[in-house]
Amino acid sequence: MKADDRVEIDAGLAGRLIADQFPQWADLPLRPVEPNGWDNRTFRLGDEMTVRLPSADRYVAQVAKEQRWLPRLATRLPLPIPVPLAMGAPAEEYPWPWSVYRWIDGETATAERVDDMAEFATALAEFLAALQRIEPDGGPAPGRHNFFRGGPPATYDEETRDAISVLHGEIDVDAVTAVWNAALDATRHGPPVWLHGDVAASNLLVRDGRLCAVIDFGCTGVGDPACDLAIAWTLFAGESREAFRAAMKVDDATWARGRGWALWKALITLAGIVGPDPARRGEARRGIEAVLSE
Repeated sequence: MKADDRVEIDAGLAGRLIADQFPQWADLPLRPVEPNGWDNRTFRLGDEMTVRLPSADRYVAQVAKEQRWLPRLATRLPLPIPVPLAMGAPAEEYPWPWSVYRWIDGETATAERVDDMAEFATALAEFLAALQRIEPDGGPAPGRHNFFRGGPPATYDEETRDAISVLHGEIDVDAVTAVWNAALDATRHGPPVWLHGDVAASNLLVRDGRLCAVIDFGCTGVGDPACDLAIAWTLFAGESREAFRAAMKVDDATWARGRGWALWKALITLAGIVGPDPARRGEARRGIEAVLSE
């Protein structure tokens, strides 16, 4: 996961793409959405739409996937998700397909914006459970399109152990290794189900103190939903983590794999494998501490 191959995308480029391909929207104001994403650059188009452009080639497969599947998933879920309105084509200035979505009002989730975190955790669990109940037939299996979310944690065994080696002296290597080994040993039994793939605070929207929408389905797919549990250690703690686990009704093995996914992401972020970012490193360190505190 390298950060240096992402292309520069600004509002001027997005505006020119809109004007060329969707001239009916050319006069609408266009401005960056803050905070902006890592995989895609997002701009608000007028009051009702967003423009979303992949920032690197490795995110391009997500465009057609979201165009195909999100309209089908949206009708079966208890909360709004992004609904694509149009798909843009590659152009001279920009080499990949891109999307226009309907805008969803809300702010990204933080502890300060949520009135009752245990209630929020339960609402999220109910959303994910509803997602898992949707028939998985024909859904995309884990692969490069979603960075193998829904596959076994062992997919990232080498990367995780490399990160642990890099962080020797900064973290409790023995404790971290024990959690990772437990995740690898927790075999999955059961059919594949739909998963979001990147359940992070930045992809959960809050309005009036409550969960109001789930966004960014670029990593969605069909497989093992344990990766969707990582939020238990990145946003929830104590009562809210317990409420989330109870509402999810997961077994010990699934919970162990979920811990593994949370640990993997935190380790590679802290080790700088996904690019240097002091703020993200701080979050990663807190994530490792949360995993080890359980």
